[in-house]
Amino acid sequence: MSTLSQSVPSTIIDLDAGAVFSGTPSGRIIKGFDKPCAHTPNIDPDYVFHECSRDIAVWLMDSSDPLYVFGPTGSGKTSAIKQLAARLNYPVFDVTGHGRLEFPDLVGHLSVRDGSMEFQYGPLALAMRHGGILLLNEIDLLEPATATGFNGILDGEPLCIPENGGEIITPHPMFRFAATANTNGGSDDTGLYQGTLRQNLAFLDRFWLCEMPYPAPEAEMALLERRAPMLPDDIRTRMVDYANEVRRLFMGESGTTYGHSIEVTFSTRTLLRWADLTVRFQPLARQGIQPLTYALDRALGFKASKDTRTTLHELAQRLFPQHAATGE
Repeated sequence: MSTLSQSVPSTIIDLDAGAVFSGTPSGRIIKGFDKPCAHTPNIDPDYVFHECSRDIAVWLMDSSDPLYVFGPTGSGKTSAIKQLAARLNYPVFDVTGHGRLEFPDLVGHLSVRDGSMEFQYGPLALAMRHGGILLLNEIDLLEPATATGFNGILDGEPLCIPENGGEIITPHPMFRFAATANTNGGSDDTGLYQGTLRQNLAFLDRFWLCEMPYPAPEAEMALLERRAPMLPDDIRTRMVDYANEVRRLFMGESGTTYGHSIEVTFSTRTLLRWADLTVRFQPLARQGIQPLTYALDRALGFKASKDTRTTLHELAQRLFPQHAATGE
């Protein structure tokens, strides 16, 4: 989060969407704020926008409906929304959904302060009052009955807070509602995402859906080139190939001879961590330990079962024959 003391956004301004996101003016206007606030995400200067980010940018320009972004774990759903918001100085109030989350948790609650009862506004109330994105991650983990409590808000209706004397909050013109999930709300038929629930069709009907698969190899190679330029080009390329093969194994879509899926996958964040650790552990090569495999375990392998870790090392041996002797 931003370290600025200002807790709510300031003046709404018009920005050129192309200039903001690509550096090339497009003539298409998108609204933002003149400066960040305490809830504005920090800009990652090395962030590479997923091609699906254009859908999110178009949604931000004119949010007639809430947005539902779905895709496999680690594909960058949340970071795409936050990085787009950061460049518009947009506040983001993010919440992670779970089976016990209830609608009042997002609205707020009464608490005692200096001997008096005072209402503490929750993330939904703050986003609606001041303007900002309510980002509800893992929305498919919510109980469907709880999710339907959002229907009025998703339709653009005011928020009524009975606990605060029936206060009415009219949606700010810059209020946006976005959700992310691993499934499209129709339940998980892959068996990969335990705990996800089939959502009410009337609830889902209110959303604009956007599917976000893993980034294109070219995008991740460009990112690795910027973040780990000391690694040889062929190693960076093979790292991206390796990450995508692990993803295919995770999704059960691999054409390899392993014959089974695995329980871990490569996010772009994990890929960057692997590259960073490979560089940092280079001195181990003088001790006969291969930095690439040593770093792989610490970036991903130690999160996996013993059988999966064996598979990860076998795949590394195949893609990095000169570099991936197992190092413990």
